[in-house]
Amino acid sequence: MSQNNTQYTATAYIALGSNLDNPHKQINSACEEIDALPGMSLIQHSSLYQSAPIAQQVQPDYINAVAKIDTALMPAELLNALLIIERKHGRKRTFRNAPRTLDLDILLYNTLQLNSENLTIPHPRMTQRAFVLYPLMEIAPDCCIPGHGKINQLIAACSNQIITRLDFS
Repeated sequence: MSQNNTQYTATAYIALGSNLDNPHKQINSACEEIDALPGMSLIQHSSLYQSAPIAQQVQPDYINAVAKIDTALMPAELLNALLIIERKHGRKRTFRNAPRTLDLDILLYNTLQLNSENLTIPHPRMTQRAFVLYPLMEIAPDCCIPGHGKINQLIAACSNQIITRLDFS
Protein backbone atom coordinates (compact mmCIF):
# COMPACT_ATOMS: atom_id res chain seq x y z
CA MET A 1 0.00 0.00 0.00
CA SER A 2 1.57 3.19 -1.20
CA GLN A 3 2.50 6.10 0.96
CA ASN A 4 3.36 9.04 -1.28
CA ASN A 5 3.28 12.76 -0.55
CA THR A 6 0.06 13.52 -2.42
CA GLN A 7 -2.41 15.83 -0.71
CA TYR A 8 -5.51 13.65 -0.31
CA THR A 9 -8.94 15.23 -0.37
CA ALA A 10 -11.25 12.30 0.23
CA THR A 11 -11.66 8.84 1.63
CA ALA A 12 -13.58 6.56 -0.68
CA TYR A 13 -14.71 2.94 -0.62
CA ILE A 14 -14.53 0.89 -3.81
CA ALA A 15 -16.38 -2.38 -4.44
CA LEU A 16 -14.43 -4.95 -6.45
CA GLY A 17 -16.06 -7.97 -8.10
CA SER A 18 -15.21 -10.67 -10.62
CA ASN A 19 -16.51 -14.03 -11.76
CA LEU A 20 -14.39 -14.68 -14.88
CA ASP A 21 -10.74 -15.44 -15.67
CA ASN A 22 -9.44 -16.24 -12.18
CA PRO A 23 -11.50 -13.84 -10.03
CA HIS A 24 -9.07 -13.98 -7.07
CA LYS A 25 -6.25 -12.80 -9.33
CA GLN A 26 -8.46 -10.12 -10.92
CA ILE A 27 -9.28 -8.63 -7.49
CA ASN A 28 -5.67 -8.80 -6.24
CA SER A 29 -4.37 -7.19 -9.41
CA ALA A 30 -7.03 -4.45 -9.33
CA CYS A 31 -6.06 -3.55 -5.75
CA GLU A 32 -2.44 -3.16 -6.82
CA GLU A 33 -3.45 -1.05 -9.82
CA ILE A 34 -5.69 1.20 -7.73
CA ASP A 35 -2.87 1.73 -5.24
CA ALA A 36 -0.48 2.65 -8.07
CA LEU A 37 -2.72 5.37 -9.52
CA PRO A 38 -1.42 8.93 -9.14
CA GLY A 39 -3.23 10.73 -6.35
CA MET A 40 -4.34 7.49 -4.76
CA SER A 41 -3.40 5.39 -1.75
CA LEU A 42 -4.97 2.04 -0.90
CA ILE A 43 -5.44 2.13 2.86
CA GLN A 44 -7.11 -1.21 3.49
CA HIS A 45 -9.07 -3.98 1.79
CA SER A 46 -11.49 -6.55 3.07
CA SER A 47 -11.29 -10.29 2.81
CA LEU A 48 -12.69 -11.84 -0.33
CA TYR A 49 -16.33 -12.95 -0.30
CA GLN A 50 -17.96 -15.51 -2.57
CA SER A 51 -21.63 -15.28 -3.56
CA ALA A 52 -24.03 -16.50 -6.21
CA PRO A 53 -24.94 -14.21 -9.10
CA ILE A 54 -27.89 -11.86 -8.67
CA ALA A 55 -31.23 -12.99 -10.13
CA GLN A 56 -30.17 -16.65 -10.15
CA GLN A 57 -28.45 -16.30 -13.52
CA VAL A 58 -26.51 -19.32 -14.79
CA GLN A 59 -22.91 -18.13 -14.45
CA PRO A 60 -20.00 -18.68 -12.06
CA ASP A 61 -20.11 -17.41 -8.50
CA TYR A 62 -18.68 -13.96 -7.84
CA ILE A 63 -15.70 -13.03 -5.75
CA ASN A 64 -16.05 -9.60 -4.13
CA ALA A 65 -14.13 -7.30 -1.82
CA VAL A 66 -14.16 -3.67 -0.71
CA ALA A 67 -11.14 -1.35 -0.64
CA LYS A 68 -10.71 1.84 1.36
CA ILE A 69 -8.68 4.49 -0.44
CA ASP A 70 -7.51 8.02 0.11
CA THR A 71 -7.66 9.99 -3.10
CA ALA A 72 -6.91 13.39 -4.53
CA LEU A 73 -9.23 12.60 -7.47
CA MET A 74 -12.68 14.11 -7.67
CA PRO A 75 -15.54 11.57 -8.02
CA ALA A 76 -15.81 11.76 -11.84
CA GLU A 77 -12.02 11.47 -12.19
CA LEU A 78 -12.00 8.48 -9.85
CA LEU A 79 -14.78 6.81 -11.85
CA ASN A 80 -12.82 7.33 -15.09
CA ALA A 81 -9.67 5.86 -13.54
CA LEU A 82 -11.63 2.79 -12.35
CA LEU A 83 -13.23 2.31 -15.78
CA ILE A 84 -9.75 2.32 -17.36
CA ILE A 85 -8.67 -0.44 -14.97
CA GLU A 86 -11.82 -2.44 -15.82
CA ARG A 87 -11.06 -2.16 -19.54
CA LYS A 88 -7.45 -3.26 -18.97
CA HIS A 89 -8.91 -6.39 -17.38
CA GLY A 90 -11.09 -7.08 -20.42
CA ARG A 91 -14.42 -5.89 -18.99
CA LYS A 92 -17.23 -6.05 -21.52
CA ARG A 93 -20.72 -4.69 -20.77
CA THR A 94 -22.98 -7.06 -22.73
CA PHE A 95 -26.09 -6.96 -20.52
CA ARG A 96 -27.13 -6.02 -16.98
CA ASN A 97 -25.54 -8.29 -14.36
CA ALA A 98 -23.54 -10.10 -17.06
CA PRO A 99 -20.50 -12.16 -16.06
CA ARG A 100 -17.41 -9.95 -15.82
CA THR A 101 -13.68 -10.09 -15.48
CA LEU A 102 -13.73 -7.05 -13.20
CA ASP A 103 -16.29 -4.64 -11.80
CA LEU A 104 -15.19 -1.58 -9.84
CA ASP A 105 -17.83 0.64 -8.22
CA ILE A 106 -17.49 3.73 -6.06
CA LEU A 107 -19.58 2.97 -2.99
CA LEU A 108 -18.84 6.03 -0.86
CA TYR A 109 -16.84 9.23 -1.25
CA ASN A 110 -16.56 10.99 2.11
CA THR A 111 -20.18 11.82 3.03
CA LEU A 112 -21.02 12.98 -0.49
CA GLN A 113 -24.46 12.35 -1.93
CA LEU A 114 -24.36 12.68 -5.71
CA ASN A 115 -26.83 11.74 -8.42
CA SER A 116 -25.57 12.58 -11.89
CA GLU A 117 -26.10 10.96 -15.27
CA ASN A 118 -22.91 8.89 -14.95
CA LEU A 119 -22.44 8.45 -11.22
CA THR A 120 -24.53 7.98 -8.10
CA ILE A 121 -22.93 8.09 -4.65
CA PRO A 122 -23.66 6.28 -2.40
CA HIS A 123 -23.90 3.42 -4.88
CA PRO A 124 -27.66 3.04 -5.47
CA ARG A 125 -27.95 -0.70 -4.71
CA MET A 126 -25.23 -1.15 -2.12
CA THR A 127 -27.64 -1.36 0.82
CA GLN A 128 -29.41 -4.34 -0.79
CA ARG A 129 -26.31 -6.47 -1.38
CA ALA A 130 -24.64 -8.66 1.21
CA PHE A 131 -21.58 -8.99 -1.04
CA VAL A 132 -21.04 -5.23 -0.58
CA LEU A 133 -22.18 -4.71 3.01
CA TYR A 134 -20.27 -7.58 4.66
CA PRO A 135 -16.84 -6.65 3.25
CA LEU A 136 -17.55 -2.95 3.90
CA MET A 137 -18.50 -3.69 7.50
CA GLU A 138 -15.31 -5.73 7.90
CA ILE A 139 -13.13 -2.67 7.21
CA ALA A 140 -15.51 0.09 8.35
CA PRO A 141 -17.68 -1.33 11.15
CA ASP A 142 -18.93 2.11 12.20
CA CYS A 143 -19.74 3.20 8.65
CA CYS A 144 -22.80 5.35 8.12
CA ILE A 145 -24.14 5.36 4.58
CA PRO A 146 -25.43 8.86 3.77
CA GLY A 147 -29.20 8.86 3.34
CA HIS A 148 -29.51 5.25 4.58
CA GLY A 149 -28.04 4.85 8.06
CA LYS A 150 -25.53 2.72 9.93
CA ILE A 151 -24.16 -0.35 8.22
CA ASN A 152 -24.86 -2.67 11.14
CA GLN A 153 -28.57 -1.85 10.85
CA LEU A 154 -28.66 -2.15 7.05
CA ILE A 155 -26.94 -5.51 6.97
CA ALA A 156 -29.90 -7.19 8.67
CA ALA A 157 -31.98 -6.72 5.49
CA CYS A 158 -29.44 -8.89 3.62
CA SER A 159 -29.27 -11.71 6.15
CA ASN A 160 -31.07 -14.11 3.76
CA GLN A 161 -28.32 -13.73 1.11
CA ILE A 162 -25.71 -16.51 1.21
CA ILE A 163 -22.13 -15.23 1.27
CA THR A 164 -18.88 -16.97 2.20
CA ARG A 165 -15.81 -15.18 3.53
CA LEU A 166 -12.50 -16.30 1.99
CA ASP A 167 -8.86 -15.43 2.54
CA PHE A 168 -7.48 -12.56 0.45
CA SER A 169 -4.95 -14.54 -1.59
